[in-house]
Amino acid sequence: MSLRIIFMGTPEFSVPTLRLLVDAGHRVVAVYSQPPRPGGRRGLDLQKSPVHQAAELLGIPVFTPVNFRDPEERKKFRDLDADVAIVVAYGLLLPEEILTGTRDGCYNGHASLLPRWRGAAPIQRAIMAGDEKTGMMVMKMDKGLDTGPVALTREVAIEENMTAGELHDRLMHIGAKAIAEAMVKLEMGDLPLTSQPADGVLYAAKIDKAETRIDFSRPARDVHNHVRGLAPFPGAWFEAEIGGKPERIKVLASEMGNGAGAAGTVIGNDLTVACGEGAVTLTKLQKAGGKPLAAADFLRGTSLPAGTRLG
Repeated sequence: MSLRIIFMGTPEFSVPTLRLLVDAGHRVVAVYSQPPRPGGRRGLDLQKSPVHQAAELLGIPVFTPVNFRDPEERKKFRDLDADVAIVVAYGLLLPEEILTGTRDGCYNGHASLLPRWRGAAPIQRAIMAGDEKTGMMVMKMDKGLDTGPVALTREVAIEENMTAGELHDRLMHIGAKAIAEAMVKLEMGDLPLTSQPADGVLYAAKIDKAETRIDFSRPARDVHNHVRGLAPFPGAWFEAEIGGKPERIKVLASEMGNGAGAAGTVIGNDLTVACGEGAVTLTKLQKAGGKPLAAADFLRGTSLPAGTRLG
């Protein structure tokens, strides 16, 4: 016996879940993904999403509506006659008619320990806040923003120097297994749902470009969390004067450092930088248009000696 599933997802994060559901023997009758976007080297070619591409390789029909306002789109969804819809990082708001458009509703794989970090950027916000743990939750969706009852939880420790990219990849696979397990329980009629607590609600707002610049006047721990929470994308950055011109440099990894000095001043030959309290060591950097480099390799081509001010 297997479930008739509609899968809804867009980025690479969603792909392992789609593949695992197929491998588990479920019939994925359709995939919904966001429409192709301009991309390519010059931004002129329309690029299908990672989920769209994976679905085509699996021989699954793909639908890419801009939204679900059109009654015909909602009817098409209902007519698929699915048991359940699985939503993982789809990126579109689902109206109630879609949430109730399958026999068992819609289940979402969300990358946080709800109700903490509801919303768009839970992985980045957890690291930026200095959280020591996060996880994947399988939740039955309702009309609110990540407010539905929880079916299954998998906790994950956030390590000292773990970046958002590294945590993303770990949760991507843990989430796929959690959803596959939840679907086994749903098929057996043994998937309990628990309401989220009213306390501890935090919202993970989408990352704004305005908050990506590094503020070395903050404590070193905050700077470190800021760097790793934004790595590899969009990347935290600072400006430094190189060859008489200000240049923007991304920091893709850091560690807690030792020493003190004026905030934003390089205080060591290993790119240790003084902060408002303590210091942080920058370990992986990237110039605009360049490749990410370990600090030692970066310094071979760019001079940022002790005493340099970064900001």
